[in-house]
Amino acid sequence: MPIIDHNQVPEVPWRPGYRKWDVTGRDQGVTSTFSINTGEPGSGAPLHTHTIDELIVIMEGTLEVQIDGETRIVPKNHTVAIPPGTEHGFKVIGDQTAELLVFFPALDPYSAEHTHYLEGARPASVKD
Repeated sequence: MPIIDHNQVPEVPWRPGYRKWDVTGRDQGVTSTFSINTGEPGSGAPLHTHTIDELIVIMEGTLEVQIDGETRIVPKNHTVAIPPGTEHGFKVIGDQTAELLVFFPALDPYSAEHTHYLEGARPASVKD
């Protein structure tokens, strides 16, 4: 049973103002992905879809979330549950850094197999 020290997890290059650490994945022998993320105000993810579920737990800060054309303000202590095929994106609002926990029930969730960007480009470290 792998026990992961979050302080030992390397940072994954992502987007300006947005930091990401993949805690679980292939190296731990699991078939899901869990990451810890922080976002500075104004950072986030452009509009996109996944072929799989995505869960975003907001531990600190506030997000402006777009889901299927609707915009919602989502504060800390809330979870955004995004079903497969749902158009969504978000940005950090306010003056506080957001702390997020993100879960996908698959490995390589940002690959072209699982993610289609409707706006913007893939994150820095994602290879097709």
